Amino acid sequence: MSPLSHPLVSPPRRDFLARAAGLSLGVVLPGTAWANASKRAIRIGLTPVFLDDQVSFTARWRRWLEEQLDRPVIFVQRGNYREVVDLVRSGKIDFAWLCGFPYVRHRREMRLVAVPEWRGQPRYQSYLIADARNIGIRSLADLRGTVFAYSDPDSNSGFLYPQYALTQSGKNPATYFSRTFFTWAHRKVVEAVSLGIASGGAVDGYVWEMLSEIHPELTSVTRIIEKSPPLGYPPFVARLDIPETDLQRFRTVLLGMADDAQGAALLQRLRLDGFVPGSPDLYDGIARMAEKVRRS
Repeated sequence: MSPLSHPLVSPPRRDFLARAAGLSLGVVLPGTAWANASKRAIRIGLTPVFLDDQVSFTARWRRWLEEQLDRPVIFVQRGNYREVVDLVRSGKIDFAWLCGFPYVRHRREMRLVAVPEWRGQPRYQSYLIADARNIGIRSLADLRGTVFAYSDPDSNSGFLYPQYALTQSGKNPATYFSRTFFTWAHRKVVEAVSLGIASGGAVDGYVWEMLSEIHPELTSVTRIIEKSPPLGYPPFVARLDIPETDLQRFRTVLLGMADDAQGAALLQRLRLDGFVPGSPDLYDGIARMAEKVRRS
């Protein structure tokens, strides 16, 4: 019997497990108007996001980018950061929206294009969350011996920060929890905790805050027990050998997004202020955490 069809797996848990399993599938979201265009398409890598109408949103974003770039655009979606990073490093895609952790690990093999601004700054935080119904869990120390959900092994907020927090307090992340698992999306971490599949988890603070607006039924049964220091927001990067004209054009389009009516509407859907050029040193804090975890 499949684990997903087992009678002891409740419908909400069954739904969560089925959707989480489906995230490993690669998806190419091509353009339509440009299907037979003679100009070379710009290929942009994405990982799963949390918008309910993800396909609708990416279709609108693609059409806007095509108008701004005067080029066909293809979104290439994969289920985890590592697959997208491999596509960038091998030159199979031109740009990607990545997490800061894989960027600092491979920044010699890619170029920084632009960084989103959220709530007035190009930074965000990792949130460690717990099941709010368990009143005994108020800190990371209270999660010892419980089940803990990570988002992705290459995620800064969903993996690196909790590993760092534990090692800094002299704990071994490999043995601290009774069991850990990856959900492969930040929203799925919140769902896992809200459904009681995990007692705690690590999630992108931006995702948690956005979910609190559009799906308060998920976040209301979780409790934030710790926040990381502000860290560089997940950046847009380009393959190392991208033509300079392509990079500068794409950067200009992203930086001007907030000044365009349709672009601003798309940013509003993402709850972002806009994009700024950013700088590699914005990610030095993540690099320091990664080094300390590596040496522990």
